[in-house]
Amino acid sequence: MSVQAPRAVVLVRPSRFAPNPLTALDNSYQSALSHDSYQSAPVCDVAGAAHRAATEVARTLSAAGVRVHLFDDETDATPDSVFPNNWFSTHSGGRVAVYPMCAPNRRAERRADVLEALKQVYRVQEIVDYSGFERDGVYLEGTGAMVLDHEFRIAYVARSRRADPRLLERFCTTFGYEPMVFDALDERGVPIYHTNVMMGIATEFALVCLEAIADPARRAQVAARLEDSGKAVIPLSRAQVREFAGNVIELRGSGARRLLALSARAAASLTVSQRTAIEATSTLLPMDVEPIELAGGSVRCMLAGIHLDVRPEEASAHQTPGILPLAEPAPAAAQTSPLPAGPVALAG
Repeated sequence: MSVQAPRAVVLVRPSRFAPNPLTALDNSYQSALSHDSYQSAPVCDVAGAAHRAATEVARTLSAAGVRVHLFDDETDATPDSVFPNNWFSTHSGGRVAVYPMCAPNRRAERRADVLEALKQVYRVQEIVDYSGFERDGVYLEGTGAMVLDHEFRIAYVARSRRADPRLLERFCTTFGYEPMVFDALDERGVPIYHTNVMMGIATEFALVCLEAIADPARRAQVAARLEDSGKAVIPLSRAQVREFAGNVIELRGSGARRLLALSARAAASLTVSQRTAIEATSTLLPMDVEPIELAGGSVRCMLAGIHLDVRPEEASAHQTPGILPLAEPAPAAAQTSPLPAGPVALAG
């Protein structure tokens, strides 16, 4: 069994998606994605396309045997709500982390109803809430800022204003990870805003843009650390990163082989040798999320992996709280639930 590849994910389906102008300040992948076909489209058309794309992701994953906890967001105040992996992460031992977000209009993405639904299905012993650090201008945007090796307990982090080193140290101490921090630059010399754009870790391999790591010595150290932890290193080019080839997540479905979820454009950018290396242990599961990629994130950003133990009474349940029918919106009361302020400890 792989501790790296979860069997379940949280997916938020947006109704009013739009590229976020506040995150464009440091997300060069967002600004580069203004395709002509979308530049001229009304905002409602882009939002509709994103809603359909998220629905198809849920259907594709469910058909592959991945448990999808689907939540709808119908507010117009959270354009990036489709990227829940930035505001929370789940961990073995029943622990959940909640994170501080850099862009003010992303902070409303944190939803108490999502956490409460997870508590109904999984054993949640503790929620560690770091969101209060926003008042001090300190941010750590979840598994966007950090790419976690859950088996060997390593947190790979590209330096950016969305990954504060002091809070990273605190997270790693609390959750038992070793931080490995480096500077990573895109082809224009701009710092890469989230580590999970340039790097994805699976059970037996890692996709990583080594050429983006600025310091040659640190580049070699990152590669060696991945290899020492049993990963076959599959190097990506900066051009492939711009196609979101690093924005992947390994999952487990109903079959014997693990799945590598990624976007259709990411899969199209892979070379034959890269595909061969991946398919030695995993099945590629490409999905078309091009409307959502306008916002500078892709499939990995859309999926918050669930690394919690299922409650015994829920283990065989077909329909559980937090799993929404694909064609129905969430109840209105569930869409604006605020997250309680401050650290919260919960009984399992």
